[in-house]
Order: sequence, then structure tokens, then C-alpha cells
Amino acid sequence: MESFSAPAKLTVSLRITGVRPDGFHLIDAEMVSLDLCDTVEIGEGSGLTVVNSAEADRVAPGADNLVMKALELAGRTAQVRLHKQIPAGAGLGGGSSDAAAVLRWAGFDDLVGAAGIGADVAFCLVGGRARVSGIGEIVEPLPFEARTYTLLTPPFGCSTPEVYAAWDKMGCPRGDHGNDLEPAALRVAPDLAKWRDELGDAAGQRPRLAGSGSTWFVEGTFPGRGRVVASTVAGY
Repeated sequence: MESFSAPAKLTVSLRITGVRPDGFHLIDAEMVSLDLCDTVEIGEGSGLTVVNSAEADRVAPGADNLVMKALELAGRTAQVRLHKQIPAGAGLGGGSSDAAAVLRWAGFDDLVGAAGIGADVAFCLVGGRARVSGIGEIVEPLPFEARTYTLLTPPFGCSTPEVYAAWDKMGCPRGDHGNDLEPAALRVAPDLAKWRDELGDAAGQRPRLAGSGSTWFVEGTFPGRGRVVASTVAGY
């Protein structure tokens, strides 16, 4: 089997600039790839297996899985094994990066098509550091910057559709700390505040929510229980 690295995606900043007639939200974001990675093994056959038992129950193996959608998009069949390190539902793009690894294996590089199966898949196909706009299909690479972040992921995920729906209902608020979805995520999952404060107390700075959640992050190295220190990596 061929092995591919699937780096986590961190949305460093996120502004929502509008809503299309079809309901999809337009964004203006900075995203970076991290050295927190899944490993995607691809070989002959068909099917999807999640090796990390701690994540297996949180990864849907059916046709709705982004890996299966990526195979369908590329017109390919394969046996895929996911060695999960990126927590599911954490806003770190684990499923999107796994799908992007499959698309790279298949030689598929259409960013519009990639974004059609998942908004973050296009960025994950490019990787590195980029400004991302549209619904995620416009990826403008930016110069690489070596940065280190400390991440804290609660033991629960946030539903991206629910967070966006809450943002709409709240009157489209602008986040005061670089992420417009942060107020809506806290409305959907009030327990996020406890984890934000835990990381903030440890780091001595205000954490920012990663995308629609549930991960909080700060720049710098602040190791501790439940925290992951990750550094940026270059694109493909």
C-alpha cells in the first residue's frame, strides 16, 4: 500500500463575507497546515478502515465519508486505511485532509471540484499557508511562516452546519477575536467556554476557536494535560 501524510488544518482567522443564494457561506480565511497528521494508506481493493480505535466510532465509514466521496470524485476504487491522529469533529480538517490525500494519490487537482465535496478539501489539497475565500475553492498560497501553536480539543465536537445556522439566526455577528463563528459556536455548545478558559489560564492569553470548533488554540508552546503542541509545515 502507498502511504500519504494528511496534515491537520488550522484556521488561523475566519471572516464570513456573505451568503450565496444556495445558502453556502462565503469566507475570507487564513489557513495553515500542521505537523499533527493522519496517515492514509491506499492500495488495491475497496473499502475504508479506521485503524485508531479511539476515533473509529467517530468516523462514518459509509458513502458520506469524505474519503469515499474523494474516490468517487476521482473516479477511482481503492482500499483505504486511516491511521487517525487528528481528532474528529474538532475543526482541524482531519476528514478533509484524508480526502485530499486520496485526491493527491489519484492525481486530481481541481480545487473547485475538491471544495464541492467539502469546503476545506481544496485547502488541504494545496497545504502550507494560504488565504482561502469563496466557499473554500479559492486558495491563494502565502509565504511559509514557521509558527508553533498549542491546541486544546474538548471531548466533544461541534456540528459545522449547526454553528453556521446559529450564526445566521444571531444576525451574522462579527467575532471580536478573529473568528466570526466563535459567538455562534459558544451558543451551540456553551461548554466550550470552560475549555477556552482552561487554555487561556495556562497560556496567559486569550485563545481563539479553530473554525467552527471545537478546538481552541494559542500561538506558542504551552504543553500540558490534554494539549497538543504543533508546528506549521509547508505545502505540496
